[in-house]
Amino acid sequence: MSEQDCLFCKFSKNEIPVVKIFEDQDIFVIADIAPQAPTHLLLIPKKHYENGAETAQKDPQAAAKLLAKAGDLAQEKGLSGYRLTFNTGAEAGQSVFHAHLHLLGGRSFTWPPG
Repeated sequence: MSEQDCLFCKFSKNEIPVVKIFEDQDIFVIADIAPQAPTHLLLIPKKHYENGAETAQKDPQAAAKLLAKAGDLAQEKGLSGYRLTFNTGAEAGQSVFHAHLHLLGGRSFTWPPG
């Protein structure tokens, strides 16, 4: 997917309006439109990477920033437990091919997921 066609790139550049819960020069955070838990946020790097693995390989600091911010948000929301997930590839459920970290919390989760 090219950056020109990418939904999250359009959000990042404010070409499509979206409510951002947090934003800085590197990342932004939005609520998932189909939440799977009472708290379901998407943490998204502004720079286009196809998935979490590519982010970690090409820009480890960006990946670390997503994880650190997720921890901050979980604490702010008073989550006693939460799940962080990068879906990588269509087979794993990735539907937007721009890296994004799911922060889910506010309910009990089972294992294995899926």
